[in-house]
Amino acid sequence: MMEWKKISGLLCIFGFVRELRPSEPYITEFLAGPWRNVTEDELNRQVYPVGTYSYLAQLIVVFLITDFLLYKPLIITIGVTGIIVWSMLLWTTSLEALMTLEFFYGTYMAAEVAYYTYIYAKVDKKYYPRVTSHTRAAIFAGKLVASILAQVLLYFELMDYRDLNYITLGAQIVATLWAFTLPKVDQSLYFHRKINNNEVPALKSSDSLERNSFDDAKSQTSDTTNDKFQFNSATNIVTKTPIGVKLLWKHFSSAYTNLKVVQWSIWYAVGLCGYLQVTSYVQLMWKDIEPNPDIAWNGAVDAIFTALAALFALFAGYIHAGRLQSHTSLLVLAGLSALEGGTILMICWSQNIYVSYAGYILFGGIYGFIITVAGAEVARYLEEDSFGLVFGINTMLALIFQTILTLVVISDSGFSLSTKGQFTVYAFYFIAVGIVYFIAVISEYLYKKFRRNVD
Repeated sequence: MMEWKKISGLLCIFGFVRELRPSEPYITEFLAGPWRNVTEDELNRQVYPVGTYSYLAQLIVVFLITDFLLYKPLIITIGVTGIIVWSMLLWTTSLEALMTLEFFYGTYMAAEVAYYTYIYAKVDKKYYPRVTSHTRAAIFAGKLVASILAQVLLYFELMDYRDLNYITLGAQIVATLWAFTLPKVDQSLYFHRKINNNEVPALKSSDSLERNSFDDAKSQTSDTTNDKFQFNSATNIVTKTPIGVKLLWKHFSSAYTNLKVVQWSIWYAVGLCGYLQVTSYVQLMWKDIEPNPDIAWNGAVDAIFTALAALFALFAGYIHAGRLQSHTSLLVLAGLSALEGGTILMICWSQNIYVSYAGYILFGGIYGFIITVAGAEVARYLEEDSFGLVFGINTMLALIFQTILTLVVISDSGFSLSTKGQFTVYAFYFIAVGIVYFIAVISEYLYKKFRRNVD
């Protein structure tokens, strides 16, 4: 087997097992049930927001240290914090413990950046598209299996909501053990970068290295180290914080001075923000519509949601590849963003739980399509090595927007809206985004047409 396939396979198994969390479609049912007896209002205003704030705060730290620590320790951290979270869910009962475990859940989610970027440090650039699709497919597959498993176990009364957490905990233990089998990373994109012979003169010049030549460096029998620079002659790997920072800044400035990257990155962050809010609080919306269902179909709905999102993402990738111009993509995005708002109104304005389920499923499909298009458009204008950096920054922006939205809409210091009121805001949030992008595209088209006529 080719080495890149082996590495991709090992990582995908970790991603699949990590996503085997059948308890997640029913987390609100469990927390509001007799096992913990937390009120829906406490979940909405005190518990779930902690996860949002924690995710943002820790993503900033994780994002900065993942490359420096060479990825694998952070992947192991995912599994360890997963064990902590689901152990606390099973064996603690207080509201304070629940808020504490939300902090660890923030770590669990923030460290996910290492899963998505590890592969880029281990395989050749020519395999990037394939390994990216593999790692994301593993996530989709794990979610799909977990959702179906949850629904089947509950439907046949083989387990209750609490019991599902045992399966999730077991999966996190297996994922942690599996993470140790991943090959270690010897180089990274920034702080432990493998360099070519022709890159060394530039490094020497820019950092005033006191060496006469690259050959002198390679002739050393061991790593040569001074206060500025560390070079491994056996692997051509340079380790130097200032060099890493300079390269980070070069990729950042190159990306975000490109208007197209900024245009699509803003939507990527805004769209992801809305998606996270909807998926984080939708179970509370369903609980509000039907407080005591004979059987909750959350698992089945999540399974269809995941499958449809995956199919629409594949479809978006197919039609986007060389078939859509950038301005056409923006028009499609504007229309579908507004349509997403409509699906959220289905979720919150109907008193029929099945209409709400249908709205959520449609929301997932549309989001899967447009986030794929947005991601592809951003990538179109980037240097390959800056993919992880730019998408990490865009995710961070999404979490900043989500935190602001949570503070304004949910918290007691904000408007403190009801669950239905919150989802109404999210609906018009997407509709407003669609209108703004539609106006921007039309304005750009008219401006270019005017300039052509003037010229």
